[in-house]
Amino acid sequence: MKVLNLQCGHEHTFEGWFASEDEYTSQLDRGLLSCPLCGDTRIRKLLSAPRLNLRAGREVEAMPDRTSAAGGGRVELGMPAAGSALQASLLQAMRAVLANTEDVGERFADQARAMHHGDIEQRAIRGRTSPEVALELIEEGVDVLPLPALPALKETLQ
Repeated sequence: MKVLNLQCGHEHTFEGWFASEDEYTSQLDRGLLSCPLCGDTRIRKLLSAPRLNLRAGREVEAMPDRTSAAGGGRVELGMPAAGSALQASLLQAMRAVLANTEDVGERFADQARAMHHGDIEQRAIRGRTSPEVALELIEEGVDVLPLPALPALKETLQ
């Protein structure tokens, strides 16, 4: 099993697990790899520091932390890539939103207005609307929080 550090064109970093280097290359060539944060398919492999366990029971010293520049991006060896804590926090928050809200889809604006006016019972909802309608809701005093439309929300979040 190969665990690769990957990065999209927007410099979001994430891990990919592949059966082999050929499998990684095949998936990349077929456009099957995308960033779990933004959906970008411009994926590149970052430098990584493999850990080799050559003898069972023997401690292998951790590599010292190093930072270097490669291809215009920042690569950290021995530590998570810059921003990964932020990415983890964002994904954790998005999981909480998904777990604690009802998806009302395209009916979002109508449902939010109806709750605001007391026509239906208050509940936590999420859905889709245009930026213009979202601004109208905010101007009307309806409590809404615009969120990015992350493609990964339709699948299991890493």
